[in-house]
This record gives sequence, structure tokens and C-alpha cells, in this order.
Amino acid sequence: MSDTALLLMDLQNVIVERIGNDPAYLDRVHNVLAAARQAKMTIIYVVVKFRPDFPEVSPRNKSFSLIKSGGLPITEGDPATEITASLAPQPTDIVVTKRRVGAFSGSDLDVVLRSQGIEHIVLTGLSTSGVVLSTLRLAADLDYQITVIADCCADRDEEVHRVLTEKVFPNQADVVKADHWIKTVIAD
Repeated sequence: MSDTALLLMDLQNVIVERIGNDPAYLDRVHNVLAAARQAKMTIIYVVVKFRPDFPEVSPRNKSFSLIKSGGLPITEGDPATEITASLAPQPTDIVVTKRRVGAFSGSDLDVVLRSQGIEHIVLTGLSTSGVVLSTLRLAADLDYQITVIADCCADRDEEVHRVLTEKVFPNQADVVKADHWIKTVIAD
């Protein structure tokens, strides 16, 4: 599995508190992470953070303009932007900082993946209609093989999550549940 990377996206305190309201969610992600570590898979955390005063946020960016005006404490150095403690990165893990919704936009993720010889990415994160959707779409255009672990993604709107994971994502990715993925990874 040296050509595969597990991406844990936006699993930061402020985002987990707002979206990850399923008590078993973090346990599932933790189990997936443990299986990936056991398989010696590349682990990449993707976080969203902005500089103080948000110089990278345009007033034309509807979503991030709301954050800039006080919606979320999501600037560098704020404890709210830290990765949730139960999923803390290990020293050998890679942490990529992005400045937009998708993991590729405003980050060096593609450079990191290509430098590591990664061809297959496994997506987890918050939210399904945000970082997961945006990352999946661009990853498909960049010709990555993609797996989405549906129950390791979540969204504020459960119906949106269902439609994306059952109807939209399967057009460009394999969509599986955590238990199935773990069994597959451990069997390899």
C-alpha cells in the first residue's frame, strides 16, 4: 500500500464540535487510522487555517468572508484549529495546511502526493459537502484513484451526505464503510 495515502481532512477542534455530532464518528475514524498505520500507509492530515487578519480571504468568497467577519476562530495559532486530540498526528505523519475548501486548493497537497509516489487517496473528513466533495472532484481530474470512507465523513445535513455518498461520489470513487475498508486493508 505504498502508493496509497489516507487523508484526514478538517478534523480540527472547531469543525469537529460543529459537525461531528455522531458520538461514534471519531471512534470510526480512529479505527481507520489505526488500520492505515498497521498497513504502513502514508497518513496525511489536511487542515484549514488563515493568517491573522485573513489576507488570503477575498470579499468575493462568500463562505470565507463570513469566517473573516467573525464566524469561526480559524486563524493560525488558535487552539480551535488544532487537530482533535484523539486523532493527533504522529511525527512521521504529514500535515498540509490549505487556504480554501478543497484539500488541493491553496496547499501543496498535490506536490506532497506526487513526491511520495501516491496514486490512490482515501478520503475522510468534515464536511462531506465541503472538503470531501471539493477534494474528490479535483483529485478525479488529477487522475488519482479515490476511495471515500462514507461513515468517516459527515455533514451538517444528513440528506446531503446521503446523496453525495450514494449517488454522486460513486461516479468518481469507490465508496465504502469503515469496517469493510479496515478488513480489506488488514487482509492485504
